[in-house]
Amino acid sequence: MSADEQDPESESVLPIDEHEEIVSEGGKKVRRRGIYLLPNLFTLAALFAGFYAVIAGMSGDFNEAGWAILIAAICDGLDGRIARLTGTQSAFGAQFDSLSDMVSFGVAPALIMFSWGFAPLGQVGWAASFIYMSCAALRLARYNVQLGTVDKRFFVGLQSPIAAGLVSFVPWVGTLYGVEVTPLVAYLCAILTVFTGLLMISNYRYFSFKELNFKGTVPYMVFVFTIVLLVLIAQNPHEVLLTMCVVYAASGPTGWLYRSQFKSKKKKEKETGKT
Repeated sequence: MSADEQDPESESVLPIDEHEEIVSEGGKKVRRRGIYLLPNLFTLAALFAGFYAVIAGMSGDFNEAGWAILIAAICDGLDGRIARLTGTQSAFGAQFDSLSDMVSFGVAPALIMFSWGFAPLGQVGWAASFIYMSCAALRLARYNVQLGTVDKRFFVGLQSPIAAGLVSFVPWVGTLYGVEVTPLVAYLCAILTVFTGLLMISNYRYFSFKELNFKGTVPYMVFVFTIVLLVLIAQNPHEVLLTMCVVYAASGPTGWLYRSQFKSKKKKEKETGKT
């Protein structure tokens, strides 16, 4: 029996199938084996950080949980950009990234908030956490099916890393300032958690920053603003990062209201001009 006629399973040392996917290269469809290491390592790091955030949150260490969510968000932002810059994008990487996001930005924030602020609420607390987690899953599923068909300048719905920051950074800051979780605080946190989940599945548009060209030049003031922002984050990371998440989350509804008012004003001007 020749080497080409041997059973493929006999070539594998471990009983694990090699990953294969069909890609287009030069206008032809070819079968590619294996996965790209570098971008998927960052995705794996994000997954680990999300897993650690769950463990830390359930153990009551909300400071560690907050840092873990931040690290997961940074790694999640890097894996896609590295894949695009190095030309190592793949269907496997896209699916792996979504599964990692579900753990880091869906399950972890829901459990962190539940462990910190929902004890006085009983069933209302776990319901709020489940709504957030379900919305994160819906948001990621919708993003996957719309990939490549929507305007790359904008995200439809609040991104899951920002939503995770908005939810998990509240216990982060609350622990820093020793906030007592009263029934009022618990209900406010439940409202915030549910509202953040709904923002993820909304049709509000959020600027994606994907069009930023890191290889090209930027205005001088943009560079200065970046330095100032980094200094502020270094001085007060908890407060500044939470504020950034709040501002960005509010930009979607605010932009929608502005565009609605602008369209309404234009419509009235046209009607007035016709009369």
